[in-house]
Amino acid sequence: MQSFRSEPFLWIHLAGLATLPILLQLCWLGLAVGDPILPVWLEFSIVAAIGVLPVLWMQLSRPFLIFAVLGVAQKPTQLDEQQRKVLRLIRTTSNRLLAMIVAVLLVGLLWLLYRTAPIAANVIPLPPQWRGLGLLVASIAFLASNLFLQIPVSVARVFVTSETEFSKAKPYPVERIARDFTIVGWQVNRILPQLTNSQTDTAQVTAQVKE
Repeated sequence: MQSFRSEPFLWIHLAGLATLPILLQLCWLGLAVGDPILPVWLEFSIVAAIGVLPVLWMQLSRPFLIFAVLGVAQKPTQLDEQQRKVLRLIRTTSNRLLAMIVAVLLVGLLWLLYRTAPIAANVIPLPPQWRGLGLLVASIAFLASNLFLQIPVSVARVFVTSETEFSKAKPYPVERIARDFTIVGWQVNRILPQLTNSQTDTAQVTAQVKE
């Protein structure tokens, strides 16, 4: 039986971390447009609330169903036992705690971006009067930053699970998946080709030969 760590969707969502620096830089540039039009605490709170609360609420109440990509999601009824065990590990108290810790860290990072944003004021092509647009861009970019950090963190928690612990996990009930997880995208029977045990064995033998 192949390891649960070979699940392609785990790697796809973990790779989402690569977009984080770009999104945070976009947020920083948005904050650099013009001078504050509202009290500093209010501007900061608005951007933080838009960026943090929706994703945090989702991860605490109905975590993102990771078996989805680019607007397409695999039907809950088509998830195999191993995939449903992954869902069991994602919907845990420890993952909720991690989600809250990540949210707090990102708010702290946003404050750093907000305070240092004037450094980039001279490289922004937008006029200072467009501060509102800058805050909108910053809010959307910060929201995306939260999404592309929260999901990889929950996936990383699955990666560090031992094989013994994973084998003891109970598959998440199919009938509860749609209710307990946020499913984003058009639901289809299968998105990625299934890697069979024979394919896994062949890949392992090929790797050994190359070594």
